[in-house]
This record gives sequence, C-alpha cells and structure tokens, in this order.
Amino acid sequence: MLATAMLALAMLLSAQSRAAEAPIVVASKIDTEGSLLGELIAAVIERSGVPVQRRIGLGPTNIVRAAILAGQIDIYPEYTGNGALFFHRETDPAWRDAAQGYALVAALDKPQNGLIWLTPAPADNTWVIAVRKNLVGFPRQPCVGDLATYLAKGGRFRLAASAEFVESPAALPAFEAAYGFHLSGDQLLTLSGGNTAATLRAAAEGISGVNAAMAYGTDGAIAALGLIALCDDEHAQVVYAPAPVIRAPILRQNPGIAPALDRVFATLTREKLQALNARIAVDGEDARAVADEYLKSALARR
Repeated sequence: MLATAMLALAMLLSAQSRAAEAPIVVASKIDTEGSLLGELIAAVIERSGVPVQRRIGLGPTNIVRAAILAGQIDIYPEYTGNGALFFHRETDPAWRDAAQGYALVAALDKPQNGLIWLTPAPADNTWVIAVRKNLVGFPRQPCVGDLATYLAKGGRFRLAASAEFVESPAALPAFEAAYGFHLSGDQLLTLSGGNTAATLRAAAEGISGVNAAMAYGTDGAIAALGLIALCDDEHAQVVYAPAPVIRAPILRQNPGIAPALDRVFATLTREKLQALNARIAVDGEDARAVADEYLKSALARR
C-alpha cells in the first residue's frame, strides 16, 4: 500500500511539474496592432522566465475570442469597447468613457467567462477623423469641436471615408450629432470597403480635393503621412483601449504577469502606438523585432 501511495504521489508531482512548465499560449488578431501587442505580451512573459507558444495573427475578433473561451489560447490583446458586442450592451453609455468601459468589461468577463482584463494602455483605437497638419485654422492639438468651428466659418473640407463610416449611426452621424455639424454629399468621398490605408492616402495626397480621412486612432499611417487625428472631447465614440485578456487559471499560476504587463502597457500612448504601428505597416519592419526593441527601451527608461 505504501509503495502504491508513493507512486501515486510521484505521478501527481510529475503531472504538476509538467503543467507548470507548459507554455503560455499567446495569440493576437490578424492586423498590424494585434501583431505588435501580441509580440509585446509574449516578450514580457518570456522575460519572466515562463515559456511561450505564439499564435500571433490567429484571426479576426470572433475567432480569437472563441479560442480563449474554449481554452485553446491563454492570453491575447483585446479592446475594451468590444465588450459592448460580447455582452450585447451596445447602448450602455459606459463604453464612451475609458475608465467606465474598462471597469464594466472586466466586471462582466471575470464571473461569466473566467477572463481577467489587465490594465489597458492609455490609448484609443476608435474611429477618428484625421486632417492634414497644414490645414489652416486649426490649433496644434485639434479636436472635432475645432472642425465644427472651421466648417461654420466656411472652411474647405472634404472627407474620404467608407460607406459604413458615413452611414453607421455610431460613426460619422454620432460625430455630427455631438458636435453640431453636418457634411453634405459634396464634402464626402465615399470609398468601397473600410481600408483606412486608402482613406489616409487620399487625404495625404489631396486626391479629388480630399483633405481629411476616416481612420482609427492608432493607425500607423496617420503621423507618417503628415496627418493628425482630431480628439473626441465630447465622447461621441466608443473607447477601444487595448488591454491584455488572460484566463484566470493562468494568472493564478503566474501572478507576476499582471504587474509586468501593466508596466509596459502604461507606456503605450496613442502617439507611441501610431509610431510603432508605422514601423510595421509603413516601413515594413517585422512586428516581433519592433516589439522586442521597444520593450528593451521601455524597460531601460524605468
């Protein structure tokens, strides 16, 4: 009996040891920023001495979300505003406030799905209107309210945007309602598809008289093309702050992951993400190399 018990204990300890050594599966969505943030998460975890298996660029939101719910992946970068979609609470005003949106999605996901939202970056990848930096009549750090004033004074303006941005109540109409302006058909160049690379290029090159573009807040091409994103001080848009989402059992086994990732994500402002995304999307650099270099510099500054 003693020998049998000792064997069972040895097998249990062996199984626990193998579980402790199992790599953490890090995934991301199939886009530039997803790859960057996924690689940053993987690099931070590896620096803590925990092995990692990468599944960077796994797929769109629905695929990656289903994978973590099924336990097929352990951690990935997600956006707080997507909580509105995940929990069918699109009309909740909390999503338009960074702190409230984060608190709400964290409070919903933990008890229902065992998912922990770590501290998000101080950035927002929501829809924005980007204008040329040399547009006369705008302050150095312009907001959409400045656009409304510019339009009221008769300023020349033409926006390149997708049909979805123009027509969706949550996009351009939300900006117009919050800031009290309206763009006529002549002030819009509506493009098929939702590729912001095309809208930003149109604004940068002045194609068909365009001097502004639909974009996402952390698009790498915004600054690279000499454009600037107008801030949304009236909170017309849902806030999409990037944050690591991790399965609760993995975090319990590796509690040091949370503070390590918090320190790095705290440095990821909108401007910093724009610059890093530009190195990948515009300059063609490898996402893993960009993430590794940034992590070294970020840790050196702390």
